[in-house]
Amino acid sequence: MKMKFVKSCLVVVAAGLFSSPMVLAQSGNDGAQSLDELLEMVKESRVDESAEHRRREQEFQQQRNNQRGLLNQASGTLTSEEQRAERLETTYNEQELQVDEKRRQFNDRLGSLRELFGHLTSTAGDLRATLQSSLISAQYPNRGDFLEDLIDKMNSNTRLPGIDEIERLWYEQQRQMVESGRVVAFNGVVIKANGDQAEQEVVRIGGWNLVSEGKYLNFIPEGYKMEELSRQPAGNFLKSAEALQNASSGLVGIGIDPAGPTGGSLLNALIDSPTLEERWHQGEKVGYAITIVGIFGLLLAIWRLIYLTGVNAKVNSQLKQKKANTNNPLGRVLKVAEDNPGVGGETLELKLEEAMLKERPAIESGLAIIKIISAVAPLMGLLGTVTGMIMTFQAITIFGAGDPKNMASGISAALITTVLGLIVAIPMVLLHTIVNGRAKRVIHIIEEQAAGIVAENAERK
Repeated sequence: MKMKFVKSCLVVVAAGLFSSPMVLAQSGNDGAQSLDELLEMVKESRVDESAEHRRREQEFQQQRNNQRGLLNQASGTLTSEEQRAERLETTYNEQELQVDEKRRQFNDRLGSLRELFGHLTSTAGDLRATLQSSLISAQYPNRGDFLEDLIDKMNSNTRLPGIDEIERLWYEQQRQMVESGRVVAFNGVVIKANGDQAEQEVVRIGGWNLVSEGKYLNFIPEGYKMEELSRQPAGNFLKSAEALQNASSGLVGIGIDPAGPTGGSLLNALIDSPTLEERWHQGEKVGYAITIVGIFGLLLAIWRLIYLTGVNAKVNSQLKQKKANTNNPLGRVLKVAEDNPGVGGETLELKLEEAMLKERPAIESGLAIIKIISAVAPLMGLLGTVTGMIMTFQAITIFGAGDPKNMASGISAALITTVLGLIVAIPMVLLHTIVNGRAKRVIHIIEEQAAGIVAENAERK
């Protein structure tokens, strides 16, 4: 078969050479010059290919032998690990039994100490929360750092707390109680209202309040910081705080917040309450309008009251005189009677009535305005309240009613205008009553004197 294949190749090559003489010419020295050389080249190529095939076959055989060895090695490793796993499982079961036995022995030997550790854990937890928020920690920071490790030890099965740690727990409890009844001064870093920090003397009033340089401080447990309250309490509180800091002995009266111990939630609520001026500004435009109307009504009522008081005095003086004096309404009416001595009764009565009608507007001037203000002020307050309530409910519609505090503050601000209206209306009603009474007294005297004059004139006739 090989010989036939070679012959076939030679025939094909020979045919190609004879049919393409230019190929042989172009190949030059690198190609075969004859059929024998070509046959020799083909033979050498077949020999090289056979050697390459044998080499590759040997490499493949060698790789297969290596893989078989690796497979045998992996199988041995698997068997060894399976045996090792069985040994470890047996050891684990034995050690688990030993751990259970040791735990039982531990519990038996611990005995009543377990209940004691339970009480100590509860006490340590409560003390940790107390120390974290206590004002005393501003003077003695980081007192409760050891409590975390103590609680872990009392809850652990491998560690036990020492006598010194338990005694320290007792000591910190005692110190907390003792320090809560002392008024002491110490140096600390205080955060000012403008954000600056300064080291200064701080007076601690038990566990209730901190004061420094005549100002109340707020205690921040995170970082044991002390900061001045943005708004200080009004009145004599700041003076008493300064007096306490300057005192060396004796008793000093000072206001403290019983809601401590974090510096005073009640104090914060107290100073956050709006002042009268702030409440007045909450009334906004309607409140300002009510205030202007009230001031105008008050000034008008005072002016009319002063004027009528003077008129009353002059009228009383006129009653004691026989001759008419034109500096008062009664005198001017009497002057009309003196100027018309011989007229008839009806004519005199008409002239006196005319004179009284002329005096009445001046006497009753401003009374109607005061009365209107006393009636309009509450209505203006009601208008402001309704407007504020509408805005509050609109805000609730948009943002929801999740915070009742904000909703209550909005309703409170809306009611300010009603309060302002009542504040204006009540004095206006009282002033109108007083001023109207003075005016009616003057008019009553004038009418009484005019009627007497008419009666005397009728008797003479």
